[in-house]
Amino acid sequence: MTDLAPATTAIVENLARVRARIGEAAIKAGRKPDEVTLVAVSKTKPLEAVQAALAAGQTVFGENRVQEAASKFPGLRADHRFSLHIIGGLQTNKARDAVRIADVIESLDRPRLADAIAAAIAKEGRTPSLLVEVNVGDEAQKSGIGRADADGFIADCKGRFGASLIGLMCVPPAGEDPRPHFEWLADRAAKHGLGVVSMGMSADFETAIACGATWVRVGSAIFGSR
Repeated sequence: MTDLAPATTAIVENLARVRARIGEAAIKAGRKPDEVTLVAVSKTKPLEAVQAALAAGQTVFGENRVQEAASKFPGLRADHRFSLHIIGGLQTNKARDAVRIADVIESLDRPRLADAIAAAIAKEGRTPSLLVEVNVGDEAQKSGIGRADADGFIADCKGRFGASLIGLMCVPPAGEDPRPHFEWLADRAAKHGLGVVSMGMSADFETAIACGATWVRVGSAIFGSR
């Protein structure tokens, strides 16, 4: 980043704008603004962008790739308090790295990954919070447990991970009205007694809040396009 000051200013202004929109959407939905947590998605963005967001008071970040997260975040922990979420599809051979560095893994989506995470927890001696990712559109190209298998998998993960399983996550199909997918996920979380519903991104987080999102994952509206 060759011109840091303008970029930093833009991130600060964007964060303020997104927070205001979250608050307005929550109030419109009859909810309190503090019921919705902003996860700033910093994937593909440099360390300087994360530092700018931290300086602006942002404390929750999402990264798609474990390797990228490991290159940016561990060194910041000495001077900053924040929560790091892994939100992208997770390979089983990266499970131990994810358990080592992440506070939350939002993409638990298959039995083999559950096995790998459980083994990593045992080896690392730390347990991140976990979300089951549901492929709400049953799209072949996307990660996430399918709708038909979701209930059984969620129940199995609750039995295995206990209170560490805190919620559900989804990415609705592009080009479709996301509302039915968001409503389905919120209803499924309630059915299983899970308090966290992670859904909604830059283009649709206000709709997600109206449907019950407790976490929204916003990247480009904060950090700019990739």
